[in-house]
Amino acid sequence: MLLTACGDAPPAADAIPTMDSTTTPAAAAIDLSSHDVPLLLTPLDKQLTGGQDPTIVWKDETGTLEVRAGDHFGLMIREEPGDIARLKAALERDPLKSNAVLRETPELLIYRSEFPDDPSLVFMHYCQVVHVGERTFVVQDVDDGTFNQQDIERMMAAISPKSPA
Repeated sequence: MLLTACGDAPPAADAIPTMDSTTTPAAAAIDLSSHDVPLLLTPLDKQLTGGQDPTIVWKDETGTLEVRAGDHFGLMIREEPGDIARLKAALERDPLKSNAVLRETPELLIYRSEFPDDPSLVFMHYCQVVHVGERTFVVQDVDDGTFNQQDIERMMAAISPKSPA
């Protein structure tokens, strides 16, 4: 009955969204507030995570929420004041690695670390400051991960502030 009230003409064929075999529905965001973190995690397509769902683990000893999914997704979230300038200064003083800043804003640092003695050891990293109300969180890649630029971009895009209720 509701459909007839909207008009007589059927919708045009091109107005009906269709799914082909390469399109998958977007996964629902995961609310991290059960861990007292007012952020949302948008899971990656399982093709990008080796078919794995994200695992979310609270690490009491470091006060860190760790999220992993496959070999190409691993991030840590800590509630702390973000200090991109301090991180950048520490990278410049690193005696073991050569670090190159690829992108920098007051709330984001993406950098590449290389060991000068072994050019095959190149690692991409990021650190992002996320403000939610009066709280500040630092989101960065896990220490033991080996990520490329695409992995870093996907991890950054996967975290967003939760809207107040």
